[in-house]
Amino acid sequence: MSDDLESPARARFAALLQRDPIPLDAAALAIAQEEYPHLDAGAYLARLDALGARVARAGGTGRAASLLRALRAVLHDEEGLRGNEEDYSDPRNSYLNDVLDRRLGIPISLSAIYIEVARRAGLTLAGVGFPGHFLAKYVSASGVEVFVDAFRGGEMLSADECVARYRARTSGQVLDARHLEAVSTRQILARMLQNLRLVHQERRDDVRAYWVLDRLLLVAPGQLEALRDRGRAAARLGGPAAAARDLAAYLKAAPGAADAADIRAELSHLAGGRKPLLN
Repeated sequence: MSDDLESPARARFAALLQRDPIPLDAAALAIAQEEYPHLDAGAYLARLDALGARVARAGGTGRAASLLRALRAVLHDEEGLRGNEEDYSDPRNSYLNDVLDRRLGIPISLSAIYIEVARRAGLTLAGVGFPGHFLAKYVSASGVEVFVDAFRGGEMLSADECVARYRARTSGQVLDARHLEAVSTRQILARMLQNLRLVHQERRDDVRAYWVLDRLLLVAPGQLEALRDRGRAAARLGGPAAAARDLAAYLKAAPGAADAADIRAELSHLAGGRKPLLN
């Protein structure tokens, strides 16, 4: 494999990460563009614009409660956006274009669409990194929070209901209140990429895992596990120089890591021109 990581999709994604604020919609589509090089991002942004206009019209007075109801009505009742419970690990559930086309997604990709359509309709929603799930939420001027579960048809929940569901799912464990706080766009993108990383690694798809890990390191350069795994993927793909660079950087940053001895052995094999040990 080539050590040159650059592609039009990567360059676009990197450029979008430099903007303030980072545009969630365009950045999510830039992730998808690595899988679909000919994807017309402008066409999908226009579709989000049209959905936002429909929500704004349906919202009538523009009051938050009306817009929240309109958001659910347009995206779930009319458009049919829903969670893909039948094939949750399908990678297409994580690509914004596929979610809009197939009307199937996972919590974070569906939440991203709700957030972006709401923004276009004049309603601010934030992402919430709920454990094992992902939500969006609206916070009123008085501090009242309404949580939106896009995976379950835009269902609206209070904070107490979120806590109760977590306790029911975890046999009574206490939910750390920080898990109900808003997360940044960068954190949303990192979580989207983490989901894709798990899907591709479980399928042993090193080519796709490699570029997903690369994007994750653009979003969160301090992710040492991603650095290590990118190096391992590079080794399996026949890129010894790229593999050695990443694995050496991992050891330098975490010399006392539990797997440090394994990584040193792998570096020794790579230096000798031999096949990778790590699978």
